[in-house]
Amino acid sequence: MTSRSVIQLLKGQPTSDGGGVRLLRVITPDAQLDPFLLLDEFDSNEPNDYLAGFPAHPHRGFATVTYMLDGHMLHEDHLGNRGDLVAGGVQWMTAGRGIIHSEMPQQVAGRMRGFQLWLNLPGHDKMQPADYRDLDPEEIPQVRIGDSAVTVIAGTFRSPGLDPVQGPISGGATAPLYLDLALAAETSLAVVVPVGHTVLAYVFEGEVIIAGQTVTKGSLARLDDGDAVELTTGRNFARALLLGARPLREPVVTYGPFVMNTVAEIEQAIHDYRSGRLTA
Repeated sequence: MTSRSVIQLLKGQPTSDGGGVRLLRVITPDAQLDPFLLLDEFDSNEPNDYLAGFPAHPHRGFATVTYMLDGHMLHEDHLGNRGDLVAGGVQWMTAGRGIIHSEMPQQVAGRMRGFQLWLNLPGHDKMQPADYRDLDPEEIPQVRIGDSAVTVIAGTFRSPGLDPVQGPISGGATAPLYLDLALAAETSLAVVVPVGHTVLAYVFEGEVIIAGQTVTKGSLARLDDGDAVELTTGRNFARALLLGARPLREPVVTYGPFVMNTVAEIEQAIHDYRSGRLTA
């Protein structure tokens, strides 16, 4: 196997979004991590940081993936979908030509923690009908490896000596891989990944060593090419997201909640939204 090494480290930046939810923005479209557009981490025990939630808003041209670690949010959209997003659950929403949805907290106290990822769609899929999938925790496989665990949200988890495990989301133009790695202290794990895909590791607890490079909490590692990622922990437990996907290598033009290939397509999305035809 050819192990990938770290070629770039990015630190998450505090911001707010929606009705004023406090976030750590880890990926922005400016980072050019094709096909990943955005990654937000939200984590707070303070209700005022999250109670305003994400009132009704539009999307077009990409998919959003919301992964809850703690807390409870309610999803509703113009298609009539309604889903409870609870700890360990995932909402995989393909906006396609257009969707208008909201994600609102269903708690007034306690911790709310999780992630939202934006994954680009190829040009020929951007105007497909919107689609929504609510994944309960019981639908998402978890692989125990000694005192460590791997939660397989999308793609297939492969590691030497272990049977492959398929997540509930697979295929598509970008063939995404989305793993939550909970790594015991003083352990190593090798994860097989496709050559040529963009692969990122975001550490959100402790620290992880990848090819001799220490990646600390709140840092995103962009990795070079290869067919494996080897992660090692020191004296403390660590937790990280491992993300991978086939790059699209297409032009990307963004404007708020719209992601298209040209300025003209963005202008059309704005016009469609203002005229009530975004989802038509």
